[in-house]
Amino acid sequence: MAQAEFDEIAETFDFLDDWEDRYRHVIEMGRDFPPLDDASKSPATKVEGCASQVWLVPRIENGRFDFGGDSDAMIVKGLIAVLHALYAGRPVGEVPAVDAEGALHRLGLDDHLSSQRSNGLRAMVERIRAVTAHAG
Repeated sequence: MAQAEFDEIAETFDFLDDWEDRYRHVIEMGRDFPPLDDASKSPATKVEGCASQVWLVPRIENGRFDFGGDSDAMIVKGLIAVLHALYAGRPVGEVPAVDAEGALHRLGLDDHLSSQRSNGLRAMVERIRAVTAHAG
């Protein structure tokens, strides 16, 4: 499930030649991603290392990983949606082995995000890996 959603994003990125259009698409994904309620935005769910405020709330049901997330920056919320497409629905044991860097490189994000945004994206990936490494 997760890989198919991510493949769809990659196909859309291939179709959109201009990086500005891709950037707008990521922002639109952020707008469409369900927000977290305020009670879920706590120090325990906050991801350190991001320039913006970012919260990730992991859920494991029936051995499969999922998470909610939110940010005060729309582009970052879109990046959360991209990560959700990459990870959600996978068996929890597979999550730490996902090649997130390779997947994000496939989208060209590593070439077009500021170093602060790239660092924040890495921090989100590390949080997801850490949570699932201890859940299995």
